[in-house]
Amino acid sequence: MPEATWTYLMDMDGVLVHEEHLIPGADELLAELTGTGTPFLVLTNNSIYTPRDLRARLLRTGLDVPEESIWTSALATAKFLDDQRPGGSAFVIGEAGLTTALHEVGYILTDRDPDYVVLGETRTYSFTSITRAIRLIEQGARFIATNPDATGPSREGSLPATGSVAALIQQASGHAPYFVGKPNPLMMRSALNRLGAHSETTLMIGDRMDTDVRSGLEAGLKTILVMTGISAADTAEHFPYRPSRVIDSVAALVGSTDKPFG
Repeated sequence: MPEATWTYLMDMDGVLVHEEHLIPGADELLAELTGTGTPFLVLTNNSIYTPRDLRARLLRTGLDVPEESIWTSALATAKFLDDQRPGGSAFVIGEAGLTTALHEVGYILTDRDPDYVVLGETRTYSFTSITRAIRLIEQGARFIATNPDATGPSREGSLPATGSVAALIQQASGHAPYFVGKPNPLMMRSALNRLGAHSETTLMIGDRMDTDVRSGLEAGLKTILVMTGISAADTAEHFPYRPSRVIDSVAALVGSTDKPFG
């Protein structure tokens, strides 16, 4: 029987780019996947940007990734809510990446008796909006958050991100959110469904054990940990689970994408 074609899911920051600079080998890997017709998606927990915005940002680093090959926690959240309650309503704290994704699945954005409070990432968290979210949750709105990342990077240092603000709202409202993005394997499942791929022939490439590798593992995927982002050589040893393979960077996969495990 012919060997199955691998499907590639890969994190963006720390795998393909680092602080908006191309990671060596990333362009060659994507060119090889595209040239051989290998299915792939670039995944990110970042809910700020639309796929179109992210494509433009990646182009500036030298990476040409089609919009349809980018899957964000905002898109996964919209897909989840559309499956759960089609045509519903939500009070949203977030940017265009999240509001556009919800609009595209037919959701109404409102602050009057919404079905959900949906929290995403933004650089301008408003005390007024956070207070409104807390009160709506107290009144019965269900609490959803795009991802649990507590901080995000900036040139000046860490920024509070979705997970931190979710903790504030949880503490004040007494209701915990449901996080859709990594490490929830739902993010992987929605990506697989997007590609029509099977978990047994899909691998996840990431730079974090606690999100990328964990979510890949729990979704039944093969996992590859790279050393170009958060993780160091001994990182995997500190966790009770292991990736399928550890490599220095995605450059190690160039020329062998049809047989990533030898």
